Amino acid sequence: MKHDDNISPLASDPTRSAALSLLSAVLDRHRSLEDGLDSLPPMDARDKAAAHRLAATALRRRGTIDTVLDPYLKRVPPDLVMHVLRLGAAGLLFLDTPAHAAVATAVGLARARKLEKFAGLVNAVLRRVSENGQAALEELDGPRLDTPPWLWTGWGKDARDIAVAHQTEAPLDITLMPGEPVPEGGDLLPTGSVRFPAGTRVADIPAFVAGRAWVQDAAAALPARILNAQPGEYVADLCAAPGGKTAQMAAAGARVTAIELMSARVPRLTGNLERLGLTAEIITGDAATWKPDGKLDAILLDAPCSATGTIRRHPDVPYLKQQGDMMSLAATQDRLLTAAIGMLQPGGRLIYAVCSLQPQEGPDRIAAALSWLPVKIDPIRRSEIPGLEFAVTRDGFVRTHPGLWGDLGGLDGFFIARLRRL
Repeated sequence: MKHDDNISPLASDPTRSAALSLLSAVLDRHRSLEDGLDSLPPMDARDKAAAHRLAATALRRRGTIDTVLDPYLKRVPPDLVMHVLRLGAAGLLFLDTPAHAAVATAVGLARARKLEKFAGLVNAVLRRVSENGQAALEELDGPRLDTPPWLWTGWGKDARDIAVAHQTEAPLDITLMPGEPVPEGGDLLPTGSVRFPAGTRVADIPAFVAGRAWVQDAAAALPARILNAQPGEYVADLCAAPGGKTAQMAAAGARVTAIELMSARVPRLTGNLERLGLTAEIITGDAATWKPDGKLDAILLDAPCSATGTIRRHPDVPYLKQQGDMMSLAATQDRLLTAAIGMLQPGGRLIYAVCSLQPQEGPDRIAAALSWLPVKIDPIRRSEIPGLEFAVTRDGFVRTHPGLWGDLGGLDGFFIARLRRL
């Protein structure tokens, strides 16, 4: 059935209408949630945030939701109707939406999207879910159902811990400018990041408003911390947007050149540095072909990747990536690694990082680099990441995943290696 996401929603429920548009953007048009949010019509910020939370929950728990819905569907309905059901079930099963509200808003949403002939189905199915859904959950293996098989297999022995962590929203982490005190309500993590509870609005944190902090997951802050740029060093951030790692190096006093391939992302990079009062040379271009003025002291390469380490924050990732993407991503990573090593002076250091949980993008890429590039591994020491010493592997790499730091709220999945130019 062909559908149109531009049909006017019921004025009484902009949240559900926006959530339906977001879910359709990801599942039907394979666009990111972020792109979907940018495409929504102007609306109240709270409604927009609620729509994002509802759509994200439906994506995060899609496997479980579909399994709960299945017994009540004689045949699979059109895509948009299925999305309406998923949103209603997400509210009933995971967001504590009162049954009458979840059912009524779903029926109203179906009618608003000119799906009147399915309104009875939506009503009947969601009433059954409201009566029996919670009991059904107790019989299901949610972490396994909500994880695509290719990801579960790739995560090995950590798969269940990772998948369990994906069931909940991630907290908000910030990085502070040097000397900035920990804001009220934030907890200082052992690695230096400051953590706030999930759902915290960054605009409510005074240090952020004052340009003294920026949003950055605790794991995403590690590569620049391990690089440890020194005042006056000539360093480059080869895939720089949105700019958190560039900011870390600039705040340390290094001479930073930030390279960003995607021109659409450069304004955000520039704006973030301006807000923080930090300076870096910003270049729009391909880091694989860019040539520095002279040999660099250090490079941070946070390479393009599958982003499977960020699924807690971006539950659309499993629907936008697939196993077949690994080969092309690995080729890009190898190309950037080769270029980066050529930019370094002898003895110069390179941090290679990916926010991926897939071995093809992490240790496999370093093994390949060692086979043809003039580099050696400079093992990362446990003392360099206090509180995460157990994330340092026998090879001297760092491997974090969302199942770690469970008592502190978890963290994104990253692979980090440090290399030295021979």
